[in-house]
Amino acid sequence: MPPTPAASKTHGVERAVSKKQMMAEVEKNTLAQLDQLNVLVIDDNLLVHSVLKESLFSLGIREVRCVQNAYYGLRLCDEMHFHIVICAFNVKSDKDGFHLLEELKFKGHVKRTTVLIFLSTDTDESLVNSIIELQPDDFWTKPLAIKKVRTRFIATLKIKQVLFNINSAIDKKAYAKAIYYADRHLLNEKLAPYHANINRIKGESYLALREFEEAESFYRQLLQQHKYSWVYLGYAKALLKQGRIEEIRDLLATLTDKPETRFGAHDMMAQYYIEQEQYQQAYEEIKKAMALAPRNIERNKKSWDLARLTHDFKGQYFATRNIAEQAKNSIHDSPELLLNVIRSGIDLACATPDESANTVLQQTERYIAKFEYDCKDNNNFKEQLLVVKARLHNVRNEREKATKLVENHMSLKPSPAVEDNLDRVKVLHELGMREDAIKLLEAINNQIAGDSLNSQVVRRYIAQECLQREEIHFTAKELNAMALEHYQKNRLLPAFDAIAQALRLSPSSVNLLIRQLRIVIKITQSEQQQDEHLSAAKQVILALQKQNLSGKNLATFEELMHTWQQLASEQED
Repeated sequence: MPPTPAASKTHGVERAVSKKQMMAEVEKNTLAQLDQLNVLVIDDNLLVHSVLKESLFSLGIREVRCVQNAYYGLRLCDEMHFHIVICAFNVKSDKDGFHLLEELKFKGHVKRTTVLIFLSTDTDESLVNSIIELQPDDFWTKPLAIKKVRTRFIATLKIKQVLFNINSAIDKKAYAKAIYYADRHLLNEKLAPYHANINRIKGESYLALREFEEAESFYRQLLQQHKYSWVYLGYAKALLKQGRIEEIRDLLATLTDKPETRFGAHDMMAQYYIEQEQYQQAYEEIKKAMALAPRNIERNKKSWDLARLTHDFKGQYFATRNIAEQAKNSIHDSPELLLNVIRSGIDLACATPDESANTVLQQTERYIAKFEYDCKDNNNFKEQLLVVKARLHNVRNEREKATKLVENHMSLKPSPAVEDNLDRVKVLHELGMREDAIKLLEAINNQIAGDSLNSQVVRRYIAQECLQREEIHFTAKELNAMALEHYQKNRLLPAFDAIAQALRLSPSSVNLLIRQLRIVIKITQSEQQQDEHLSAAKQVILALQKQNLSGKNLATFEELMHTWQQLASEQED
């Protein structure tokens, strides 16, 4: 037996809805009559069309439309309403099923009241996780058999019929109404086979209403009788939203260890750490979630923002590349995505103190050529292209060419696009035009509105950029070159200061960390060390120990560690 529905607390006007009002708004169940249902099948395999048509016609469904690609599927949805959508993941001719369903949901063609079924021959974990995010009602693996299709379809349709009014309320974001309907259904013993589905929607509605104490109590009660993955995840989320992570450390460890819950747990914990402004931990969690479900563009963007906050330039580069790749042929596709890859490539080259920067620059030049070709008839990106080319000249130490481009072609007036303005700040800073760079950064800060998590992360990044642009006047690559020159001329204290500034800009660079340790060892050998040098050495050693070093880097670190330990031993004696 499911737990007896508790009386819901009243939080604001939405929860204070009378029973009379609720009953007056009960909608006609449009899924009730089989012969009135419209079905859309999107699959490039004609045999699949045949099996599904035969299966559905035998059940009394009259209207089954079949298309072989996403383009015609979208056109049909613009022309008529479909109660049921059956879509293959591998719609090879244009966009894949994931991006198609994402677009259908965005345009309102697929709602919670729509029966949504996903087809695939692939059961790879990353695909399954991505599909789960779209919340289909069922997931069928091909090849399909007529008898199995009929059985699964009837079972899926029955659940949607029972939950129609609850799902309709969710579509309208009327979560209090959804809880009301759920409570009524949970009192009906005839609906016992559907109580798990009903409880799941009820728990999600409590969370959506931000009634976290109510949600905690609800999920705790469910846990006494059910061991579903969604119950554990819902309970953990309710406590995380109250900031009570210490109470569920063991539970979270278990959830991240199990295949069926680890994606949801990592994603949930990333959100928790963002809300707590613990960005490094959030970044580690989001990377794990990304590996398990790489197609979600918003999560990729979040990963990019967190990589910027934590100065992971390689992570920024990979995130923007992944966004551009995953967004192809989707509603997210845009020329700006490739432009962001180019920008992050230049940022990575500026932060990379060794010759590997050349490989990134060569790839970036290829991206620029592609961008120019793709946008040859679009003048909207003319200035953005000039800015990235000026930055590229700067990285290649062609400052005169960069200055000419900026002075003759770049406006200092803020653009409506934050990313365009950030790129202009960087080129101004690189050319020593720091006052103009700071003014533009202040203008960007005023552009960021709202209290969304994304806005908070970007605002924090802008504040960080403002501070660093005021205090540090060179790129990490330039500071590394300065440190090397000072070191070679035995100017050890200026070398330490330069490398310390470089590490503020690129704290995870193995080459910079190793160079700082080498400089501190030399300072200690020359008996010039101060407390700040010893503290820096400890931090560098700890950072390098956390890195997965191999080959030459590992050998160099082990050699430096041996020397450092000898120095420490001599000082103790």
